[in-house]
Amino acid sequence: MIQLTINGQPQQFESPINLTQLVEHLALQGKRIAIERNGEIIARSQFAAQMLEHGDQLEIVVAVGGG
Repeated sequence: MIQLTINGQPQQFESPINLTQLVEHLALQGKRIAIERNGEIIARSQFAAQMLEHGDQLEIVVAVGGG
């Protein structure tokens, strides 16, 4: 089991997960998002390669349009 902190909230996952799977789990696929992992912005093209580890700190920002 791994524990992540996502936008300040602890969340636990039963098995290893990568960023693509996390985006799907959070129902954010298709949205304009930016993810910071432990202080480093991760390019969307790298989401599938980024396996998350116990204790990772993530900040996920969803872009909102409007005026």
